[in-house]
Amino acid sequence: MKILVTGGAGFIGSNFVYYLLQNSEDDVVCVDALTYAGNLKTLDNALNHPRFKFYKADITDKATMEKIFADEKFDVVVNFAAESHVDRSIVNPTIFLTTNIIGTQILMDLSLKFNVKRYHQVSTDEVYGDLPLERKDLFFTENTPLHTSSPYSSSKAGADLLVQAYYRTYGLPMTISRCSNNYGPYHFPEKLIPLMIKNALENKKLPVYGKGENVRDWLHVSDHCKAIDLIIRKGRIGEVYNVGGHNERSNIEVVKAILKHLGKSEDLITYVEDRKGHDLRYAIDPTKIQSELGWKHTFQFEDGLKQTIEWYLDNQEWVESVTSGEYQHYYEQRYGK
Repeated sequence: MKILVTGGAGFIGSNFVYYLLQNSEDDVVCVDALTYAGNLKTLDNALNHPRFKFYKADITDKATMEKIFADEKFDVVVNFAAESHVDRSIVNPTIFLTTNIIGTQILMDLSLKFNVKRYHQVSTDEVYGDLPLERKDLFFTENTPLHTSSPYSSSKAGADLLVQAYYRTYGLPMTISRCSNNYGPYHFPEKLIPLMIKNALENKKLPVYGKGENVRDWLHVSDHCKAIDLIIRKGRIGEVYNVGGHNERSNIEVVKAILKHLGKSEDLITYVEDRKGHDLRYAIDPTKIQSELGWKHTFQFEDGLKQTIEWYLDNQEWVESVTSGEYQHYYEQRYGK
């Protein structure tokens, strides 16, 4: 098959590119606008691969995307391309609505026009809102109502609803996956785990929202890639699949685990004003994808976190290359110097 991976120079998209090149015989075409969180250096090990091709393009540029679709004749489209940082969506919602909703519409229109066999939308558990901290028995299922908290999650929920509408109205052969928080290699250092690793290594303060009590279900990115690969090959058209790691940890537990592994003092932790509309707890029930497709996660959080920290220690050149001046400006605006 020939598979289009949009947003393939970002965190999860790049890991999926490498997964396909290593575990399939498919041709892989990557489209990425190379905004602040998408960096071509992330794809260094793919650029010379005979089954890989890269286009610098924005999914909201319909004319350019149409030419790419016409030239490449894709069998499958996997849409990772998205603005994804909650804090940034609070500062500037417009770009999130444009990329995450209009960009998705353009990809689906072209998928219909060029007879793509499967369109897959990569979504997030954040579309479900949050769960109370004290109710450990509650989990998100595919039937949980959408109840968003931020412009980011609202834009992803809007895209999901549009994808489902295209299936019902136009017969678009689609699937959707909603994952819990990912971690692993090539994660841009504004999200919790890579940010804390970077700051700890530089002996900088580690900014933690509120009291650090918010809970997330952590999923190693390689387990997520396996899930998406199964869905596009074996998943039922028109269905949503939740993908979670059953590895719930509070933010402060994650931060302290990173400091312990690096041999750094907890004195580096500094508590900052809580995020607006901060979701309390995410927890996914992955029963559907396990029972229908045979997927199961392989990484326990402690092992995956250790591997991730070691990757960052071994790839400091990559960290420096992607930490641009624009990112530094945003970081100082958000957390202070």
